[in-house]
Amino acid sequence: MSSLDYFSPGAKTSMYCPYCGSRDSQVVETRESADLDTIRRRRTCLTCEKRFTTYERVEHVQLIVIKKDGKREQFAREKLKTGVLKACEKTVIPADVIEKMVHEIARELRTMGSLEVKSELIGEMVAQRLKKLDKVAYIRFASVFKRFVDVEDFQKEVRGLTAKSKLPEIV
Repeated sequence: MSSLDYFSPGAKTSMYCPYCGSRDSQVVETRESADLDTIRRRRTCLTCEKRFTTYERVEHVQLIVIKKDGKREQFAREKLKTGVLKACEKTVIPADVIEKMVHEIARELRTMGSLEVKSELIGEMVAQRLKKLDKVAYIRFASVFKRFVDVEDFQKEVRGLTAKSKLPEIV
């Protein structure tokens, strides 16, 4: 029996009513969010008959990111999103596509089964997706991720892209 079955409309549950404090309520409606991380339940108090909404969210185990210098820090979804947004500035990539990418990467990292993940792996995941999505955004991201130090580093990366996509080479 899944939690959706147990809390299906009509199910009597024990949830404090925010109006009268009674623990007797009935689920009227249950909806999952698009990302499947949140469940919204519309409830009716069986004592005062007022309606209220509750949300259930999956509590994720905190991932630890191992930086290139060996230091460890908690995985920050917003930091990942900021990096992708920076790479995608002034491109035609819509915000919802960026959000979906960040969500997919975060979910993939959590399902890997490890509590620690190297920052290089996260960077590779972003780079692979950006390479398919937008070459300019990819080059911007790669220049920071791969720590380009001079023009030759950019040229090498662009040559690699143009060789694979058979675009005219930039000299």
